[in-house]
Amino acid sequence: MSETSWAIDIDRDDITRAQLVSETPPPLASGQVRVTIDSYAMTANNITYAVFGQPAGLFGNDQGYWDFFSEPGTPGRLPVWGFATVTESAAEGVATGDRFYGYFPMASEAALSVGKAGPGGFTDVTPRRTTLPPIYNQYQRIEALEGYRAADHDYWPIFRPLFLTGWLIADQFADEGDYGADQILIASASSKTAIGLGFSIARRAGHRPETIGLTNKAHVAELDALRIYDRVIAYDDIMTLNAGAAAALVDMAGNGAVIRAVHSHFGGNLKASIAVGKSHWDADGGEGALPGAARQWFFAPGRSQKRIADWGGAAFAAKIAAAWTAFMDVAPRLASVDRRHGPDAALAAYHEMLSGAADPRKGIIVVP
Repeated sequence: MSETSWAIDIDRDDITRAQLVSETPPPLASGQVRVTIDSYAMTANNITYAVFGQPAGLFGNDQGYWDFFSEPGTPGRLPVWGFATVTESAAEGVATGDRFYGYFPMASEAALSVGKAGPGGFTDVTPRRTTLPPIYNQYQRIEALEGYRAADHDYWPIFRPLFLTGWLIADQFADEGDYGADQILIASASSKTAIGLGFSIARRAGHRPETIGLTNKAHVAELDALRIYDRVIAYDDIMTLNAGAAAALVDMAGNGAVIRAVHSHFGGNLKASIAVGKSHWDADGGEGALPGAARQWFFAPGRSQKRIADWGGAAFAAKIAAAWTAFMDVAPRLASVDRRHGPDAALAAYHEMLSGAADPRKGIIVVP
């Protein structure tokens, strides 16, 4: 297969079925640009996008994540975060050679429809995307990225979307008075979103709940040594926690056994149970009736839109840039970069993440 124009098609109904396809891209329409994808990250977050590729109510309409880069009735194209360079332009305000950070399909190139082009970037206005969350449709020029440092380049697609989600969850806890909890249990504590959450809560001034990372027994000592959480314990030790203290659960993976253990142990003292991801896509997610707080989904785009409305876009960007810069000072010791090259490596990275075999201590960067 040619490496000059390829994509990965995924069965909308069975995400284990994925295949490389070659393409001859059609000519650009007026207002479009063609970009070559320079690099993108493959993380557990992308598996959540695949799980919710079909409409699931997240967007408040009949759309899901497949709708960003796939027409109805065609195979799914998985969204990924990365960097790209414009190789052809039929749009005003965007020139060949311009480089952008944003949301792209798992492919070697993409055509985007340019709207609101300016010094900071542009918004994709492909009709099916205009009814999807705006945060996913924004493409930022590298030169305009607040908090960007060249040394951190690969960490942007690896950590930035996940750190933003963790930071937004921490913000919601502060905004809600921590739901009255004295301890926040963070499941799948080695995940990048969980680390972003733990890091953000730790930076809060004044009194805050204790953060307790939950992970597999084999990872406890190593994760505890990072000092992201106040404590790290194994899933098997959940029953040793003080059930008399008010608690909240933030679940990153949808592991039903862990969810049930926490709900059963704390009962009415579980004040909040927040689901964030579904990287355990093929497992029982604990959706049945459970004691304690009702399960609620956290949706980062919705929280972002709320805070942009509350603070204004510039203030929101400045706050996250300050937090991100602080996080980048410690990110290299949290995960090393594992670079993969070419379409075969891209497909293998997807299956590796889907199977749960990926090493959480490494961030996978695919260079198409």
